[in-house]
Amino acid sequence: MLLVAVAAVRISSRSGLPSLLIYLGIGVAIGQDGIGNVVFDNAELTQVIGYAALVVILAEGGLGTKWKEIKPALPAAVVLSLVGVAISVGVTAAGAHYLVGLEWRQALLIGAVVSSTDAAAVFSVLRKVPLPTRITGVLEAESGFNDAPVVILVVAFSTVGPVDEWYVLIGKIALELAIGIAIGLTVGFLGAYGLRHVALPASGLYPIAVMAIAIVAYAAGAIAHGSGFLAVYLAAMVLGNAKLPHWPATRGFADGLGWIAQIGMFVLLGLLVTPHELVRDFWPAVVIGLVLTMVARPLEVFISLLPFRISWQEQVLMSWAGLRGAVPIILATIPMVSGIQGSDRVFNIVFVLVVVYTLVQGPTLPWLARKLNLGNGDEGASDLGIESAPLEKLRGHLLSFSIPPASRMHGVEVSELRLPPGASVTLVVRDAKSFVPAPSTVLRRGDELLVVATDPVRDAAETRLRAVARGGKLAGWLGTGGPVPH
Repeated sequence: MLLVAVAAVRISSRSGLPSLLIYLGIGVAIGQDGIGNVVFDNAELTQVIGYAALVVILAEGGLGTKWKEIKPALPAAVVLSLVGVAISVGVTAAGAHYLVGLEWRQALLIGAVVSSTDAAAVFSVLRKVPLPTRITGVLEAESGFNDAPVVILVVAFSTVGPVDEWYVLIGKIALELAIGIAIGLTVGFLGAYGLRHVALPASGLYPIAVMAIAIVAYAAGAIAHGSGFLAVYLAAMVLGNAKLPHWPATRGFADGLGWIAQIGMFVLLGLLVTPHELVRDFWPAVVIGLVLTMVARPLEVFISLLPFRISWQEQVLMSWAGLRGAVPIILATIPMVSGIQGSDRVFNIVFVLVVVYTLVQGPTLPWLARKLNLGNGDEGASDLGIESAPLEKLRGHLLSFSIPPASRMHGVEVSELRLPPGASVTLVVRDAKSFVPAPSTVLRRGDELLVVATDPVRDAAETRLRAVARGGKLAGWLGTGGPVPH
């Protein structure tokens, strides 16, 4: 099973298809009607495991979210996550009711379930097409924020008995979001403060501590009757932008946990589905998907982004980039657990819709981005994975990193780094040999550097190193980020 999962990761990364399809296929293949013929119909267990996996996935996504990239796009993403979700639910539910003939509760459930987008699916197919940071910022923030209101709507529509009035739902959503925001930011800032001021006995404990803090944020949000999903995403985002010690190791650990969570969750969802029951719901899923993709998504993007200066090309790409992934299929288990009539059909329609339209939209996203001329033309610049270790007694930090092949730090002399006073390159490792560099030493791709910086200039030194990696020796003067050196 492990070998199959590793092969799936490689196929996904090479083909450009979201890994969702491959892992779902594995689950379907070993499940009922498949080669394994494993019968699994425990929707409640699937929901519990799915929620746990989503917490890990959201935490990993939050840790990888760069505040400087999403900050300018935050207002647009918030409006798209709230107003856009309402538009998407209404339009999609109307299509499901009038075109497919579903009852209003089932139609509203489908409309709510498929209104959540998946950033992991979007960026897995766009990784070879660099986009303007505004587009990636909006898409990433939207996917992190819209899970919360969607979960609230699905739970409300899955309640046995009459559904609350619309103004009651809006009040519940506002309250739960406010609680989730408050708890997520509080836990994130307190956790970051603690990790930066308390030296743990082993570097391997930092990744575990970071993930534990993020999970605590989800638990606290859920206990306080707030949005735990929003809390974990915000807490992880704060931690991810807090310049924590041993950050590359933490990022790699979180990325690995995210992959494990996705693999386990998707395989389990594939096991839950019964393939021969999907046949009768195939065309209804295609029709509802057409309404969602060609009407609801473009409409929500256009209306939500009216107050913002976003070009029609960017709006077109954002409309087509509304990929659905793990969250909709997991949320489709909620009405099954609640015993809502017709919930099995809702699950089947959502499953087919996600698979079919991911196959259609995923491979065509890079092509569309190129046709719309939305590449940012900065493929050669590579960021640095800077490892930071505190030097408690010396009141400083030891920064270590390797120069990537495409980095513009290649060919730069040590003196041209122009690090702030209090920071210096103390060691270079090249071709398995280490030496103390001179000011005229020319850095090469593949070099490993050790930089010692005092506490007051640590952040400035790291900012300068990243700027040179992106913009070369003239970084700062050419607007490539970082302070202009003196």
